[in-house]
Amino acid sequence: MRREAPVVWLEPEGYPPFWAVTKHADIIDIERQHHRFVNEPRAVLQTLVAEARARELTGGSANPVRSLVQMDDPDHRAYRALTHPWFLKSSLRRLEPELARLARELVDRLAEHGGSCDFARDVAAWYPLRVIMSLLGVPPEDEPRLLKLTQEIFGPEDPEMRRGATEAELMQTLVDFGAYFDRLSEDRRRAPREDLASVIANAAIDGKPIPQFERNSYYVIIATAGHDTTSSSIAGGLLALLQNPDEMARLRADPTLLPKAADEMIRWTTPVKHFLRTATDDAVIRGQTIRAGDCLMLCYASGNRDEEVFPDPFRFRADRDPNPHLAFGFGAHLCLGRVLAKMEIETVFREVLARVDAIELAGTPALVQSNFVSGLKTLPIRYRMR
Repeated sequence: MRREAPVVWLEPEGYPPFWAVTKHADIIDIERQHHRFVNEPRAVLQTLVAEARARELTGGSANPVRSLVQMDDPDHRAYRALTHPWFLKSSLRRLEPELARLARELVDRLAEHGGSCDFARDVAAWYPLRVIMSLLGVPPEDEPRLLKLTQEIFGPEDPEMRRGATEAELMQTLVDFGAYFDRLSEDRRRAPREDLASVIANAAIDGKPIPQFERNSYYVIIATAGHDTTSSSIAGGLLALLQNPDEMARLRADPTLLPKAADEMIRWTTPVKHFLRTATDDAVIRGQTIRAGDCLMLCYASGNRDEEVFPDPFRFRADRDPNPHLAFGFGAHLCLGRVLAKMEIETVFREVLARVDAIELAGTPALVQSNFVSGLKTLPIRYRMR
């Protein structure tokens, strides 16, 4: 598609039609014009049935949540500013000892598994979950429940991960998520703490508390984007190293390459496959006339394999530099938690590569079935502790 039809109109059965945009340069150009190509009325591709159910749930919106992902300015700018200071590199440095401690704890668990485990479930799923839940202030005993809910949100097409077969059952996941964070918000309003839940629970814009729907949507985006995408990059990163043993050997020999390797793992996996934008006026992209109201799918995974941008794009290179990948988006909607995600990936692989040896596949990896956020749900491995 990138070569022959880089911007193409698609009408998949059961879904709203859209233009698929597959070139790196075009995706960046659209992201730069965030007032011309907007997130409303839909930011993620859903079935028409799911959109209808969302309208029932929300009172008119096709989006089942209204988080930063669904917002445009001025709301996007105001809501992003509420938590932006927490995700600055200078603020996150204080987490480095805790990230290292959690990584050691998880590798200790690998030793207890006796030489084999499912890396996706036993390590990649739990490490970023514990990090983001500790930032939010969620008690450790509630983490399994929140893991299940976040996976149900991002894996609704996957029969192994979804709650049920009907759209009503799938939307119930969001209702349960909101009920949990309603209770957490009540607690933090009574007794604020130094955590993100207290920031969100007591947040106000122009002197007015943010509405319940937007507040719970904020929890959804922090919990899910802070977990599932990083988890997918960690599991996908290990699989890439197993498939490219020379690159793993380079990282073991020179851990200073880890920052570059983390970016390459993120490019390689591209957990967020797309976002949607809607044109506010007519435009021409690659000779195609886009009409006002048309929907465009920004295909990040394709952009991250663009031969005009990435030399040898289908090869995993731990030292790839430069690496202008689009896995965190671009422009006004650049991922808020990108610095934290890279810190987590670097920290966990520093610990794994230092303490775990002779890692090899022990079965067939399996991917989450999803057109939105997708990564490995199983990665069986054998290994030997050093």
